Amino acid sequence: MSDLAIRLAVPDDLPPVVAMLADDPLGAQRESPDDLTPYQEAFQRLSEDPNQHLVVAVREDRVVGTLQLTIVPGLSRRGATRSIIEGVRVHADERGSGLGTQLIQWAVDESRRRNCQLVQLTSDVTRADAHRFYERLGFTASHVGFKLAL
Repeated sequence: MSDLAIRLAVPDDLPPVVAMLADDPLGAQRESPDDLTPYQEAFQRLSEDPNQHLVVAVREDRVVGTLQLTIVPGLSRRGATRSIIEGVRVHADERGSGLGTQLIQWAVDESRRRNCQLVQLTSDVTRADAHRFYERLGFTASHVGFKLAL
């Protein structure tokens, strides 16, 4: 996959990124690709925060994957810095190509480069295929997560 580039997202990447976020049963319920306004505002906030890294995978000038990496300084674990991987998506045409592995490897490498001691991610309980994928990459299901909608 030498023709693949992983780079920071730019505003013009928002339409394909949002389309990928919406391209599954869960995303279809919570994303609105027809109205990019909230995504543009969120992108601006992300761009201004040095601990946020929204990246895209690009092949032949086409956005084919994305993820967000957040760097979180902390006190626990002897003052460890951790990273959180979120919003991992691969375009339907690219699934099974190894692109997801490359995206996660980029995030792990970047986390090491930023002196993180731990990489975390969450996945909806219904995403069994994603769970197998993350476990294959060495992640372990170590915690139970909780959410509170505001």
